[in-house]
Amino acid sequence: MLGDPIAHSLSPAIHAAFLAAADIPGTYTARRVDASGMVEAIAEVRGGMLDGANVTMPHKQLASRLADRVSPLAARTGAVNTWTRIGGEVAGHNTDVVGFLAAWKAAGLPDEAPVLLLGAGGAAAAAAVALDGKRLVVSARHPDRAAEMLRLVRVPAETAPWGEPVPGAVVVNATPVGRHGEELADAVLAEASGLLDMAYGRAATPAVAGARARGIPVADGATMLVAQAAESFRLWTGRIAAIDAAMAAVERALGGDETRSTPPPPSS
Repeated sequence: MLGDPIAHSLSPAIHAAFLAAADIPGTYTARRVDASGMVEAIAEVRGGMLDGANVTMPHKQLASRLADRVSPLAARTGAVNTWTRIGGEVAGHNTDVVGFLAAWKAAGLPDEAPVLLLGAGGAAAAAAVALDGKRLVVSARHPDRAAEMLRLVRVPAETAPWGEPVPGAVVVNATPVGRHGEELADAVLAEASGLLDMAYGRAATPAVAGARARGIPVADGATMLVAQAAESFRLWTGRIAAIDAAMAAVERALGGDETRSTPPPPSS
């Protein structure tokens, strides 16, 4: 896993569980890197020193530019979170779209509700692609970035000022807000019909805790993380990941005091 910050990442625990369940020898580690570190890492993948890599914030767009080729989903989102090696080239993929849809399904979020998407980065782009066809409203602190993101992914959507609610909407938080206990605006969640919060921490984010208290369906960031990791694992190994083993590893890593939806395994 390549990114900055990286110490909070659950990915090493998730992929260790996948590897152990599949009886595949190997290690998966987190590496804090800047842009130059990304260039070094892709050279290691290209040269066979690494079999592949995941990429997280803030380097997903850079990972797309560095790859020798990208999948259609990665091209559409402009963001790559998985590198694989094909011959002497590095291919870039975006498994966040698959992970998003799996987390949505696992939590039973309402399919007919409008969606309020918070954010304008790579995670928001993946969510927007996954949500194509729904009534989508995008809200970001920098409206110009939201407009540029929507132009890139070619998804019809409205925009709204940051902090403005959409009555009856499923709220999708594609920002880091909540990772360290920060709260989303009360108004945003007050009339929500569901929540998919990509942020996660050792405890439930304030948004997740509030949504659970209201009794609306919730998918948290750890659930989506396991789902997108399973798709990365399939790309690297051709094997279906052990979702239950990874969810158990997540519970252990986070203290075991949360109840999370279990996503389905990726399609072969």
